[in-house]
Amino acid sequence: MIALCRPIGYTLVLDGREFTRRAKRYAKRAGLDFRFLARKGKGSHSKVFVGGRDTIVKRTEIGKGLLDSMLKDLGIPKEDF
Repeated sequence: MIALCRPIGYTLVLDGREFTRRAKRYAKRAGLDFRFLARKGKGSHSKVFVGGRDTIVKRTEIGKGLLDSMLKDLGIPKEDF
């Protein structure tokens, strides 16, 4: 079983499910629409929409660089995530 999130130094590494949960929670707090489309990408990838922005989410572990890029795609500040 893969841990949902675990700290690595000062970086938090998550899997796709935890990313989706946090994005949904952020959208609710910010008063934005949230949508999740399962398998809207290659293999085990899905698509998440927050407000008018979207990003592709993979099911497995998401590293720091990819996490930063996904948050930028959705317009979510790192400190609010």
